[in-house]
Amino acid sequence: MPAPPKDYWPYSGLSGPGRKPGRDGASGGWVSGLPNVRYKGPGKPPYPLAPWNDSDGAAAVKAGLLPPIRPLHDVHIRDTIVCLGGDGHYYMTGSTGDNIWAVNDGVELWRSKDLENWDYLGLVWSIERDGGWERNWRMRKGVPFRALWAPEIHFIRGNYFIVHSMSRAGLAILRSTTGRAEGPYVHAFSPDRHLRKGIDATLFEDEDGSVWFTYGSADEIVRLKDDLSGYAGDWQPMTARDGEWDLDPRHHRKECADKGYRHLGYEGPTLFKRNGIYYLGVVDRYDDRYSFAMWMSDKVTGPWHSRHEGPPCCGGGNFLRDKKGDWWVTFFGNDEASPWREKPGLVRIDFAPDGRVVVARDQPFAKVTA
Repeated sequence: MPAPPKDYWPYSGLSGPGRKPGRDGASGGWVSGLPNVRYKGPGKPPYPLAPWNDSDGAAAVKAGLLPPIRPLHDVHIRDTIVCLGGDGHYYMTGSTGDNIWAVNDGVELWRSKDLENWDYLGLVWSIERDGGWERNWRMRKGVPFRALWAPEIHFIRGNYFIVHSMSRAGLAILRSTTGRAEGPYVHAFSPDRHLRKGIDATLFEDEDGSVWFTYGSADEIVRLKDDLSGYAGDWQPMTARDGEWDLDPRHHRKECADKGYRHLGYEGPTLFKRNGIYYLGVVDRYDDRYSFAMWMSDKVTGPWHSRHEGPPCCGGGNFLRDKKGDWWVTFFGNDEASPWREKPGLVRIDFAPDGRVVVARDQPFAKVTA
């Protein structure tokens, strides 16, 4: 459809630099939505607001399921992704802008040496400046809509790659042309059309150097060519091992009843490997907490087993190992059991004797700064 008038939406398509969090940053935040955004924090945004109500009720913290963490940075980000780059810096991105249910500008990026202090690198990939098929507008709930969702940055084979999802349009893989995280970026392949319909694309590099691509509910996966210039083979289905489906309705989104609860999850997949075990996280609802349903396997393609809830409320991001060897899961707050909403955070994780993902005892970010 044609682009709407320039002032159609009152929302900025950028989240901007943000600020170091203080005591007022350990709650509140944003809740994106149509027709209005909810907001709790300093100042008043220049757009209509819906009532905040109990959006940051923190029931998961009060119940002892989630540590009383504080944000990494006080900035509006959904689907937080943190990647350790080849230069020793951490890079952070995610869904940004005032309201991703309406419009945003592309991929914003932040950089840190220590996970505590973040520098803003700006808009490293712009829909309007750098996009092709991504520039098209569509309709959502009767209104014009163009938004990039859940971008992820990955450092693979000495270069940086970004996967993104244009909601209602499809998926793409971008490649840095300079070997730097700030780009500029071009399409790694298929610049003229999407790679797949869907949302929430992710990449995974295995220990043998193979690179894999999945998305959405992780129902299928494909290996990429060694230079990431295309598919190395056909898409392969992914499923659970016989007898391993979790049929408890409390561990699923209500709509999953249509599948008899026989599914890996419904969105936001992520993959990592530890001690020879592959881990697949796919978002589901555990008593309405937005958490990863975690699966384990001895193969990247499955079949998968041992479904369990990852750290509560920590869905929709990624797992990473830091420079010291500690493991983390990202957080952004997508349910009312969370202590804040749509701001980036980290929860340190550990592993039970049977390999299941658990919340670690030591939580460096479980304190409020002055």
